[in-house]
Amino acid sequence: MSDILKGLLQAVDEQLRSPQTPYVKTTYDRLRMLGQSDEQSREEIADCLGEELDEMLRQSRGFDETLYKKMLEALPWDEEPDTGNDLDRL
Repeated sequence: MSDILKGLLQAVDEQLRSPQTPYVKTTYDRLRMLGQSDEQSREEIADCLGEELDEMLRQSRGFDETLYKKMLEALPWDEEPDTGNDLDRL
């Protein structure tokens, strides 16, 4: 597991516990109810977080919480989106 993925998973774990990001816990619970494992659910959320962080860097902008929420609501993905960024290879 790469250091980047470890860092994203750490951030997801913090978001799962934070009262400021209840939508992350809602997504996690929904994925678990769909039969995904703890690890798979956390990794899919981490993928969304990584996508948003990559877009922040690419567009030189701040974190877009609305877009992040929309990505989480779209989980589970039938196939992981091909964005062409480095995070796709984690």
